[in-house]
Amino acid sequence: MSAMVIAVSCYASGSSSVVIIDNFDHDLNQQWQVKEFSGQTRYTTVTEPTGEVLRAESYSAASALFYEKTYSLNDYPFLTWRWKVSDVIAKGDASHKDGDDYAARIYVVFPHWFFPMTRSINYIWANKLPVGTHIPSSYTSRSVMLAVESGRDNIGSWHVERRNVLEDYRRIFAEEPPMVGAIAIMTDTDNTKGSALSWYDDIRIESAPESDPAKE
Repeated sequence: MSAMVIAVSCYASGSSSVVIIDNFDHDLNQQWQVKEFSGQTRYTTVTEPTGEVLRAESYSAASALFYEKTYSLNDYPFLTWRWKVSDVIAKGDASHKDGDDYAARIYVVFPHWFFPMTRSINYIWANKLPVGTHIPSSYTSRSVMLAVESGRDNIGSWHVERRNVLEDYRRIFAEEPPMVGAIAIMTDTDNTKGSALSWYDDIRIESAPESDPAKE
């Protein structure tokens, strides 16, 4: 990814500092970069009753949106967002390469100057993996899939997620984390040759879990 300057909105809530990555209220922020893996997932902003949100459509394709943002998890340990999926991917299975597709995922990237050493935590809406479970990606052990939603029980409605990424990193990799380098969004269906439709909104990082990422 090329170097870029990140413009973000910040505000204070008591002792809690919050950085808004994107709430999609003014179309797709130009700081997002497309990274294509196999065809292109279509990312567009659409209007819902609560305002503008990001819509992702994938048909046998896999591309992601990367937002470069360098920060320390010691300063901003929490990542919050809300999302919705129309369904999970019937043939999806996180334990196999041919099932490594997800209707929705948000991941945090920890870059290394030697790319094979780059790590990531993928917060996924899993197809079969139980909520709270994490496993290495079927492609590399340095990329971990962590299920925060799973299956069809909660499809069709918005859900707010909040993760303590600092604690997740320590638990998963058993060490202190390096600097974060990017936050990414991805809806992909290239391995299963299926389709997926999902929505994302109100992505932010926080120093303390005091604010509600859902729109009022």
